[in-house]
Amino acid sequence: MLSRVRALILPTSQRRSLDELAHDLDLSSGDTRSKRSAFWTMLTLSSVIAAGGVLTDSTATVIGAMIIAPLSTPIMGIALGSVQRRRTGSAKVVLAACTLVIAVGVVFSLVLPGNYDLLSNSQIASRTSPGLMDLIAALATGFAGAVALARRDVGAVLPGVAIAISLVPPLVVVGVCLGHLAGWLALGALVLFVSNFFALIFGGMMIFGALSYDAQHDQATERPARRAYAALGLLFVVVFVPLTANTALTLLIDVWTSRTKDAAEQWLAQSPGASVTSVQAASRTMQIHVRSPEDLPPVQSLLDRLEGRIPNGIPIVVDTQRGRRIDAGTVGD
Repeated sequence: MLSRVRALILPTSQRRSLDELAHDLDLSSGDTRSKRSAFWTMLTLSSVIAAGGVLTDSTATVIGAMIIAPLSTPIMGIALGSVQRRRTGSAKVVLAACTLVIAVGVVFSLVLPGNYDLLSNSQIASRTSPGLMDLIAALATGFAGAVALARRDVGAVLPGVAIAISLVPPLVVVGVCLGHLAGWLALGALVLFVSNFFALIFGGMMIFGALSYDAQHDQATERPARRAYAALGLLFVVVFVPLTANTALTLLIDVWTSRTKDAAEQWLAQSPGASVTSVQAASRTMQIHVRSPEDLPPVQSLLDRLEGRIPNGIPIVVDTQRGRRIDAGTVGD
């Protein structure tokens, strides 16, 4: 059965040899000086491009940085080395590369004004609150990347894999957030990177192992695989738990936001021309944006309608189109 799956994923005629794969993924083999020169040059340039794209909120620029970013090469080198049970030095390269990219983000954050709202930037906001679906998509991308590396006939899909698996932009966002003293946002972006990092290694190990690249390695130099798989399992738990918790919290907030909007619309039902334009959950506060040509009904009625629909203790703020801000109070008080 395994041989059939292997033949389906990677026909023998299209399979790259272990030497070819190691030559591409191991920066410490072959012409190491040229490889490392190209790697660090392209990584630095991709970091600068990504930082520029993030700060200008330009999706196209960020995608360009993702295409040329070479960070996936040593990460897949870790996967191949783990399958072969040998050390390649790729982990040290990845650690140094991450430090460089974060440092670039910190430097670029210096151009931001002190009162800049990081979450108003879609490139930052989209990378500071990862969910479980991000991990699932990253796992699929990791498998796709490993298959593309192992086959001779699908190398053209690697730019698409580079776009799908976000590595450099989240690290740039970590640096920007750290430079702006936004520790929690930086942590969220770091979790996104770690989930993608894990997905690449996991996908690579599964594909390279299934294709028996480990069997081609000299058994005399193999190291016990327990530590590699134990570390991989621990990393999975470390990533999976917060992503699952964040996904559940996001779903709950969506439910509470929807219920708040329904209650607010009922609250304004007797006010001609009044409407709810939007409801947002920010800083543990429900902000209700309304439009009304006349005075609003008593806010206590709104709080009464919300009681039992959302958790007690959540502050409610009503913003009108005329710039008036009403602190309605706290649900349940």
